[in-house]
Amino acid sequence: MNRPEALNALSTTQVRLLGVAANQLAADDQVSVVIISSALERAFCVGADLKERRGASNDDLLRQRRPFQEAFGALRALPVPMIAAVEGFALGGGCELALCCDLIIASATATFGLPEVGLGLIPGEGGTQLLPRRIGLNRAADLVLTGRRVAAEEALQLGLADRLVPEGAARSSALELAQQIAAKSPVSLRAAKRALRQGIDVDLMTGLEIEDKAWQETAFSADRLEGVEAFNLRRTPDWPSWQESG
Repeated sequence: MNRPEALNALSTTQVRLLGVAANQLAADDQVSVVIISSALERAFCVGADLKERRGASNDDLLRQRRPFQEAFGALRALPVPMIAAVEGFALGGGCELALCCDLIIASATATFGLPEVGLGLIPGEGGTQLLPRRIGLNRAADLVLTGRRVAAEEALQLGLADRLVPEGAARSSALELAQQIAAKSPVSLRAAKRALRQGIDVDLMTGLEIEDKAWQETAFSADRLEGVEAFNLRRTPDWPSWQESG
């Protein structure tokens, strides 16, 4: 994201671009990991562009809501692992962007928050649903109902961030992590993400069934044969699924 004059505030145009990018990435078999980051040091994203919304009618808000829902839905639906590299402010919709991701890397400058209740709103792009799933209901209620900001250290303690890195190192650390993940089986990465995401919302027995289907998809794949062979020969796997998609 690179909208420095607005600290990456999400205008309708910006959100549509995010949605287009998400759909393109989802359709690309060569993609194994996605990183969301900012070109700015001061902010990851400060949320919706409130200047754009000033004076908006109810009908205007409803028209604007659809592209927001479509873009965030497309991001949540990405079949590959996603990493948020957070430098500076991740507020409102910016925090929700990070919550769409599977892993959040926060630099020492990162500040998270869902301030919507102070604006007569509530988080509307998954914040009230994704945050409790990540840090638990009571901790999420604390952040949502107070709208308070959380610095990087506390975010790590809460589980809102997964890794804490020095100032300026979020993107490079995310790239390093992405390379580690991308070296794994493409079939396994997609199956593992699907099992994790679908299983979190169901009872244990249903979750185990989801896991079993995902396991069979990997176990009966050429990638599994290559992975076991490479392990026994002590060499780096050459994943057949990469060759098929290429």
